Amino acid sequence: MPRPTNRPSLSHHRARHDTVRHSSRRVGGEFRGLAWLVRHPLFALVPAALVTVAVLLGALPTAIGVGALVLVIAVWGRLHPPSFDRWAAPTLRATWRRWTTYRGRRWAALLADCGLAQTNHHTGHIHAPRVLRVRSATPTLDTLRVRLTRGQDLTLWTGRTEPLADALRAHRVAVARLRPGVLTVVVEREMPFRFPIPAPAIPATAESVDLGALPIGEDEYGHPFALGVPGRHVAVAGASGSGKGSLIWSPLRAMGPAIRDGLVRVHVIDLKGGAETRRGLPLFHRHATTAAEAIALLTEVRDEMKARQQLMADQGLRKLDVSPETPLDVVIIDEMAMLTAYGERADVREALRLLAEILTQGRACLTSVLGYVQEPTKDVVDVRDLFTTRICLGVTAASHVDMILGDGARERGALADEIPGGDDHAGIGYVIDQRSRLPIRFRACLVTDAEIDELVQRCAPPAPPELRAIDGEAA
Repeated sequence: MPRPTNRPSLSHHRARHDTVRHSSRRVGGEFRGLAWLVRHPLFALVPAALVTVAVLLGALPTAIGVGALVLVIAVWGRLHPPSFDRWAAPTLRATWRRWTTYRGRRWAALLADCGLAQTNHHTGHIHAPRVLRVRSATPTLDTLRVRLTRGQDLTLWTGRTEPLADALRAHRVAVARLRPGVLTVVVEREMPFRFPIPAPAIPATAESVDLGALPIGEDEYGHPFALGVPGRHVAVAGASGSGKGSLIWSPLRAMGPAIRDGLVRVHVIDLKGGAETRRGLPLFHRHATTAAEAIALLTEVRDEMKARQQLMADQGLRKLDVSPETPLDVVIIDEMAMLTAYGERADVREALRLLAEILTQGRACLTSVLGYVQEPTKDVVDVRDLFTTRICLGVTAASHVDMILGDGARERGALADEIPGGDDHAGIGYVIDQRSRLPIRFRACLVTDAEIDELVQRCAPPAPPELRAIDGEAA
């Protein structure tokens, strides 16, 4: 007869283990509070400092000092808004929004409703990603650093950006991976560009022109939006009426004196009959309006590039500096599809061959291409991957965004297909920031016909001697 034993059974061990693992008790409130104070030391230090001052100086002087500080901040904001908006407003705004929107139960519940948090069914506690930092550079834009909970990744968040934007009452939300387990989340509360951006001023001299950072607009953070031309090729996609003309004339105004002094030569291909570019004809070194003229222009640019390659080889140079002897050649192609897809097959083939040769070899030879297109599909622009800088204005299809800016750009917040049409939104677009890989929204400057005429009057290069002689004989 077996002896009775008091040893617990295996099933008893498992039941006990499950009870411990699924305990409904949370960590003690005192320890949770201590951990919170470690993460937010100012919450304890500021009251402690006020109490210390009150003990040393008295309650009344402390109250007067705090009131004076609040008054100074209020007067500063009303008296000199530019300095206040630059130095004080971002910090105050970020602090306020962190405490009212991006923390606590409200933030956790919002993420849970959007499928970005998990609820413990035993304790009822919501495990939500925690906001590490809030930056609010402008009234319309918040940048968050968010630590993910276990089991989450970037893909989950990019798939929930639209519900998250609606829950935050925001215009859009963009997400990018900052480092393992931490995301950068950009919350755009409303459209940042309410008014057109004035045309860039024409520099006084060629020495004041920075070809590596031509000011052509303003980004959503309120900073100047600059375009570098030497060593780069720029592709701009945008539907009809999206403002591509702003991205043609703004760079030309910003580099105007360099064109006048022969440091930049502008070659323009406009197969739409020259309607967009004819007004600036005196600025251009060459202007092509037919397929034959376009191929001749590209051939001349290619031959000049080859000659510069030989010069560099003879002198042992890796790159050339901009000078009157070796000017920067800028090739502007308005509506590339007319050149690369819709023409005669032989012309298209030859144009693509010349364009690919220039795009792959022109970087060190001071040869840059600025191409503009409405539909950036592969069959329309076969060489789009050779452009190093890509800009997307308002387009008509969501697929066009990734075609021009790269895979996943729309998921990360580049909603160029949702930019409204019309003059009120012309020139608004997106570009990918090379450091964060986040889409940055900008608005290009509006350049009127009168400002194009001003550019031509002030910066048209002198005519070549042979052309002046012909004009003199004709006179």
